[in-house]
Amino acid sequence: MGDSGPLISADALAAELGLGPGAGPAGASRASGAVPIVLDVRWRLLGPPPAELYAAGHLPGAVPVDLDADLAGPPGPGGRHPLPDPADLQAALRRCGVRSGDAVVAYDDGDGSSAARAWWLLRWAGLRDVQVLDGGFAAWTAAGLPVTTEVPDPASGDVVVRPGGMPVLDAAGAAEVAARGVLLDARAPERFRGELEPVDPVAGHIPGARNAPLAGNVGTDGRFRSPAELRRRFADLGVSAGTPVGAYCGSGVTAAQEVLALELAGIPAALYAGSWSQWITDPDRPVATGP
Repeated sequence: MGDSGPLISADALAAELGLGPGAGPAGASRASGAVPIVLDVRWRLLGPPPAELYAAGHLPGAVPVDLDADLAGPPGPGGRHPLPDPADLQAALRRCGVRSGDAVVAYDDGDGSSAARAWWLLRWAGLRDVQVLDGGFAAWTAAGLPVTTEVPDPASGDVVVRPGGMPVLDAAGAAEVAARGVLLDARAPERFRGELEPVDPVAGHIPGARNAPLAGNVGTDGRFRSPAELRRRFADLGVSAGTPVGAYCGSGVTAAQEVLALELAGIPAALYAGSWSQWITDPDRPVATGP
């Protein structure tokens, strides 16, 4: 990862891109001297389309990445956002200009969840220097940093995707973590309790899971809470040294933000990539409701 861990501030990214007041040459602030590849991963479950957000303005040099098309496989038995085929992911990253050894920064305009999906997926794919812009697009514009409508045309990259860089759970693994460790459900409390399910055909949660809504990992400004605050939060949820920890959500997107928050707290965690939307494809799997 980058020298500052999985997050980068707007000012630090601007300096690396050679932007903003007093910025030096692009890449000068990174030890490697390389300019990071910036991925625009803005995505909202209920719209507007990512292409529309990107066209309205984005970070200079940022390349658009479609979460549905590039960072997930087709929906089906694996859930709504299953892991993409490694060859498809490799092709998408090469289109973005990602080369072996490149630093990559992803951003969104929400709670960090879609950017975290890119962070997690690229780490899973074997890339090491991957960061999320803390606070996303809002933090960038709040800092008075430039936005453009110019569309870059990056040279094709040569990155090679090598899956296995991050731990993944299947349904059986998620059930085992729920029984023997701590399985965190990143969805809103009413979805966890089964009182409301706006997306999936079955409401409820995996038996034994504990609700840890992703909103609790960030402040009102969309920036992640401090590592100390996150450690206290996860300790209150039963996470202690040596505890097996996993995270899931509706389709494996917001749970990636949970895994990122856990990493900030110094807690290794596995992602149940299929998440609830995959769990409920088997009617024999148990469903729990209530708190």
